[in-house]
Amino acid sequence: MEGSLFSAARACLDASTPDDKLALTFAAAEAFARGDLAVDESAPAPEAIRMPGRPERPLLVHPRDLPRRGFGTSDGRAAFVHAIAHIEFNAIDLAWDAAYRFRGMPADFYADWVSVAADEARHFAMLRARLQEFGRDYGDFDAHNGLWEMAEKTAHDGLARMALVPRVLEARGLDVTPAMIVKLRSLGDDATADILEVILREEVAHVAAGSRWFRWYCERAGVEPAPRFRELLAEYARAVLYGPFNHSARSAAGFDDEELAALEKLAG
Repeated sequence: MEGSLFSAARACLDASTPDDKLALTFAAAEAFARGDLAVDESAPAPEAIRMPGRPERPLLVHPRDLPRRGFGTSDGRAAFVHAIAHIEFNAIDLAWDAAYRFRGMPADFYADWVSVAADEARHFAMLRARLQEFGRDYGDFDAHNGLWEMAEKTAHDGLARMALVPRVLEARGLDVTPAMIVKLRSLGDDATADILEVILREEVAHVAAGSRWFRWYCERAGVEPAPRFRELLAEYARAVLYGPFNHSARSAAGFDDEELAALEKLAG
């Protein structure tokens, strides 16, 4: 694979089956690492945001229409694994959209989001394999579209995207995953818990990339990060902000004390 990073990112976004999205993502990440995909300053402007390629299933429904299932049954754990797999599948597209949409950025910006896309694809592949061990597959349960809806709302503004997708929606995993791991291990499901351990460790770095580039955008715009983060939370994120927050993981991912206090206040 050779050519433009932006064209490769668009192809990954457009891929509509899990197998195609994973294959194109891994190929593009490897090509970028070899230096075969250039950040082409003369490339056409990004297209207006639209739904990325998706398989016909899962059906996308409102979050309130998703049934609540416990971990106590095999089917309940399969539904849980499916929900996490859906988040990771969306996260592949979110990383590629960041690399595709936001132009004129330092080389490290593109390197970060290509790397994140490859990680998310690997996470999805692990979760899908685990789902298949339960006798299920991706698409067997309904899901929601909340992650991509936030991408649509922030398509016009890289600063807002970095603040709200990695640092609010994806960072939610830092808060809830440790307790899920404990619960799964108590039920003897070490196979699923082991996958979540890998994801949790790597998601800290992904959220940290969001923190790094949020601060870069703030510095370029001449605004203070903490007050701007607070404003963006109030404008976009009140409905999707839930505590409690994992302060140690979020600190490791680039949150300062003032930002953590803002999260607590708005979620409270």
